[in-house]
Amino acid sequence: MKLKNIYTFLSAGLVCCGLAATFAACTDKLDEVPDNRTEIDEPDKVYRLLTSAYPVATPAVICELSGDNYVDDNVVVPATHNDAYERFHEQAYKWVDIDDYSINSDDTPYQVWEAYYAGIAVCNHAIEAMLEMSPAPAIDPQLSSAWGEAHVLRAYLHFILVNVFAESYKDEAQSSKDVGVPYVTKSETVVHVDYSTSEYLHSVKETYDLIEKDLLEGIDLIDDSKFKVAAYHFNKNAACAFAARFYLFKREYAKVVSYANECLGSTPLPMLRKWNAINQNTIDSRLNDYNDHTIPCNFLIQSTYSLQDRMLSACRYATNNGTTFTSNGKTWTVPSTLDILITGGGPNWSGWFPCYDGNLFIWGGQEYGVWMFRVYEYFEYTDKIAGIGYVHMLYQPFTADKTLLDRAEAELYLGDRDAAIQDLDYWTTSHMVTSQLTLSGIKNKYNRNARNGNIYVSDLHPREMGFQKVLEGDDQSVLDCILHFRRIESLYEGERWYDIKRYGITVYHHYRGPQEDEIHTDSLTWDDPRRVLQLPNNVIEAGMPGSRATGASVAGGASYVSKPLSIVPAPYSAK
Repeated sequence: MKLKNIYTFLSAGLVCCGLAATFAACTDKLDEVPDNRTEIDEPDKVYRLLTSAYPVATPAVICELSGDNYVDDNVVVPATHNDAYERFHEQAYKWVDIDDYSINSDDTPYQVWEAYYAGIAVCNHAIEAMLEMSPAPAIDPQLSSAWGEAHVLRAYLHFILVNVFAESYKDEAQSSKDVGVPYVTKSETVVHVDYSTSEYLHSVKETYDLIEKDLLEGIDLIDDSKFKVAAYHFNKNAACAFAARFYLFKREYAKVVSYANECLGSTPLPMLRKWNAINQNTIDSRLNDYNDHTIPCNFLIQSTYSLQDRMLSACRYATNNGTTFTSNGKTWTVPSTLDILITGGGPNWSGWFPCYDGNLFIWGGQEYGVWMFRVYEYFEYTDKIAGIGYVHMLYQPFTADKTLLDRAEAELYLGDRDAAIQDLDYWTTSHMVTSQLTLSGIKNKYNRNARNGNIYVSDLHPREMGFQKVLEGDDQSVLDCILHFRRIESLYEGERWYDIKRYGITVYHHYRGPQEDEIHTDSLTWDDPRRVLQLPNNVIEAGMPGSRATGASVAGGASYVSKPLSIVPAPYSAK
């Protein structure tokens, strides 16, 4: 067997060595397996290998900073002149190329790019190892579930990369012109690989086609009985939830409903999060209940190195009240994201969102915004005496609650408004809202006739983004409701950014540097190329064309050079 072990793999277009906590050095003998490395030659080893394919990085921070959930406290609190917790946070908020970070920094584009391609490389090694063990792994009872997990996970990792580092999917014609990200389906045994060739770098449409191929290859093979802790793997519910979201982005709405039904059923309330069962004695108890892998709503749980908790407590970017100010002779209003997300009421509740009441915390005073227990960190001590270790945060890429909102959006586009409203009512009920949701309540809350004063309604451009069906009238109000609910549900997880890209939502950012008195204003329109996150500067330096050249990656003739992977974060002090 040649090089079928977990330690040599491609990542981010770079031939990297070492996928373990210590990241072992590369070997020059690519046709030999070093004595201290484990060959993947048994089914059990494949299943264990795949546990290392789930990325320890998240795009949540850079997506939240790019979106419209956070305001700059330096603007809304006039006496504040705070620095960003990390220098690249300010770059993300300004929509400029993010390059002011070290390779050991958490939450950076580099960490996301490297970790997700590292996971893809592990999936490729697992797939190749299975092909050597069996002529037909998909029907081998010992390997079929691992074969399914590897393909679904590889599809998901590419799905996140293309939605962060490329244009949003529009339609076949437009997305055939937008360039996606390298789609990698084999492990590498050479040092120089050109990932900007047509073999790897495809259009957004072609990338979606390859994602779909992997997804369909694997989804029916997953067997939950093979997992010790199902929520830390692409179990059946997580895979179906991913399929529902994939087809929602691709606008194949009947498939969205079909896959969502598989994991939700016709009466989804028992699957949804039980907010009233969360133990509120301490922050830790809340966090443990929210991240409990045994509750049915948590389809997939992702453990990451992330400093979002510390970023929010640094009092620069936060969910906070708004303000009005004058700049260059023009008066600007910064909407209160605190109202939009937490305290401003909804179509069938007033004031505080019921399930968040009592679950929010502040740093340094109410004027600096709030954060919720769900972003509180887990700290892994490496030296308790010195007080240093690693910061972990858990995210839920797929939950029953999110999938319910995906189904509601699909039902609306299929012409079944009543079903969509029923699902939205299920969602509010699970979040401790006692009043029934009605179309009348939705129309009153999301009144586009008073749009200038309605902070709960976004400026959408579906026609420009390739939607064949553009909703109007009452359906438009229900869509506004869905987008608002998803914005609330996915707070801190960065998923609002995907809706901003999908619907061409206009975003305004107002910011003031720590040493400045002047407030700056900027807007991100539906056709702004800055909606595509620039590739990591480390990757561009290695030869990959930048992704913001025309709003999408531009293929070139670059080759990559061997470079060590370095996504293990530096140790931090405990709070």
